[in-house]
Amino acid sequence: MNHSPLMKDADLARIVRALQIQVTRDFAPIWGVDAELLFNPKWAQAPPGAWQIVLLDTSDVADDLGYHDETDEGLPLGKVFVKSDLDAGSSVSATVSHELLEMLADPDVNGVHWIERPKGEPILYAVEVCDPVEADQYGYEIDGVLVSDFVTPAYFETFHKYNSVQFDFRRHLTRPLEILADGYMSVCSVRTGARWREVTSSFRDLPAERAGQRGSRRERRRNRSRFAGCEV
Repeated sequence: MNHSPLMKDADLARIVRALQIQVTRDFAPIWGVDAELLFNPKWAQAPPGAWQIVLLDTSDVADDLGYHDETDEGLPLGKVFVKSDLDAGSSVSATVSHELLEMLADPDVNGVHWIERPKGEPILYAVEVCDPVEADQYGYEIDGVLVSDFVTPAYFETFHKYNSVQFDFRRHLTRPLEILADGYMSVCSVRTGARWREVTSSFRDLPAERAGQRGSRRERRRNRSRFAGCEV
């Protein structure tokens, strides 16, 4: 849905065509979920029952170029901020791709993987399929449109050996749970008083101001994470 004065309908329609190819050709065979993408021209209303991705101008959440919310019907809603993307030097189409694929893989923002760390306590890894490889440099083009890379289910399977299987679509990753430069992952240690936090490739926490902003997937995951000892 085009609600951004900075985005031309013709440009967004081209992005949607590329994303349809990505979802059906690349994503669905790996993650088992497909979708029919419908382009809505500027200011048009979405049909009832549709999941939505809306392009707006300026983010109302610090450092978030896109995030997930809910429609008035309680259905998945992704928001992408065109001006914020452009100001950050990021690709709008890659951000739309990122939000779309994560919406399809985990629409209710409650998917996790229980990972047993050697000689350590278990850690919950969020099902965020683009975050570990989210930098534009790891994406790829479809008909001249940049789209986001994404991890495969094998990414969360720690028994795989180095370079033994495909951990992400573009094969940038070499091992399970790897995080590339400028990527991150949401994790939670399973212990009383633990909190969801975002970690980088060195497993260091991201700055606190990036965590839990209103409406983001991170905030929604925190609000739904009061199980297994993970508390807000």
